[in-house]
Amino acid sequence: MDPHDYGSPVIRMIAMPADTNPAGDIFGGWLMAHMDLAAGNVAARRSKGRAATVAVEAMSFLNPVLVGDEVSFYGAVLSTGRTSMRVRIEAWRRKREAEDMIKVTEAIFTFVAIDENRRPRPVD
Repeated sequence: MDPHDYGSPVIRMIAMPADTNPAGDIFGGWLMAHMDLAAGNVAARRSKGRAATVAVEAMSFLNPVLVGDEVSFYGAVLSTGRTSMRVRIEAWRRKREAEDMIKVTEAIFTFVAIDENRRPRPVD
């Protein structure tokens, strides 16, 4: 899927030197954390309130992210249940001086809408 099929990215980040492993590549955990933030934003908007991550389906790291790359996180709700939502997130990188984008990873996050007591509630 082309990232522009999603519309605007949910969030964008610049990969910085502090986000690297000893070999100078961006940590996979950095990507996953930002994907979870993006998915949480999509889930909160869909459920009109708090939502908690309960599962992440397999992630495959397709291409590396390098220091200085702009990483855009695109997302969409795939399905909703009574209290849960499945959110697909794709991460795409762009070198600072380029226009072309390369997909780096994707995953499906499952969220449960929660109330003020952190108990499941129906998705509106």
